[in-house]
This record gives sequence, structure tokens and C-alpha cells, in this order.
Amino acid sequence: MSTNSEVQILLVEDNPRDAELAMRSLKKRNLTNKLVWVKDGEEALEFIFGPRGGNSRVRNRPKIILLDLKLPKVDGLDVLRKLKSDNSVKTIPVVVLTSSREEQDIVRSYELGVNSYIVKPVNFDNFSEAVAQLGCYWLLLNQPPERPSGVRFPTAKP
Repeated sequence: MSTNSEVQILLVEDNPRDAELAMRSLKKRNLTNKLVWVKDGEEALEFIFGPRGGNSRVRNRPKIILLDLKLPKVDGLDVLRKLKSDNSVKTIPVVVLTSSREEQDIVRSYELGVNSYIVKPVNFDNFSEAVAQLGCYWLLLNQPPERPSGVRFPTAKP
């Protein structure tokens, strides 16, 4: 298993074809050196928190999570709920990358704190380009906070 500093992208995708396309697109842009692919929501939570949710210690802290919604074992919305309710990981950007265009999924994702909601393009080239742009933006352009949420910064004394 990777350490906290190693993983940049956690891809949570149960469809092997979509996962392969995403990884190939990211590889084209040299963004897959530190990518981990898990196939369901339970694996995603175990990867981050350890077996059965761990003891509130974070095992792995990716720079971005690409999350499908329709997952076996633990649904993507439940994964998102857990991530965004935990102060130690809630600042990790989560991008929902799903085939669901259902308004309730979109609204619920944003209510839970998703950073972006992308409907997977059906066309291979469009899908490939969308994933590559996501990776470039979130890994190269986005500026995350230096410390996880919940970690206090020293305050200046008057």
C-alpha cells in the first residue's frame, strides 16, 4: 500500500473499461505515476482510512479523488458523505466522474461538498480529453491548502 505522500490520484471506478480509458488518458499527460485504482466504495474508504473505517487516522491522502457514483458495496454518495464529514480529509478535492445525469445525484453531490460533477462523455475521444483536463487542472493548476482542514494555524498575538 502507498504512503500518504505517494498517491496523487485515487480513481474509484467499478467499470474496468472506463478505468482503463481514464488511466490511459492520464498517462498520456504523464499524470499516472502515483495513481491508485480501486473498484468499489468500500475499497476507497479502506484505502484512505484503513480497514472498517480505521481509527480516524488517515492512511493515504491523495491529492484528488475521481469518484464514480454507481458503485458496488458502498455507493459513491456514501463515500463522498464520509470524506466530506471528516475534518482530516474533507479538503481533498473530489470530482464525481459518472454516467448519471440524474438531477437528484447532481444536487445531492453538491450538497455533500463535491468539488466538481462531470458526466462521462460517451465518445472515447471526448472522455479521454475530459479526464486529461481534469488531471491537469487538479494536479498542476489547483492550489490546495498546505494543511488539512481542522489543523490550526498559529495566530499572531497582539
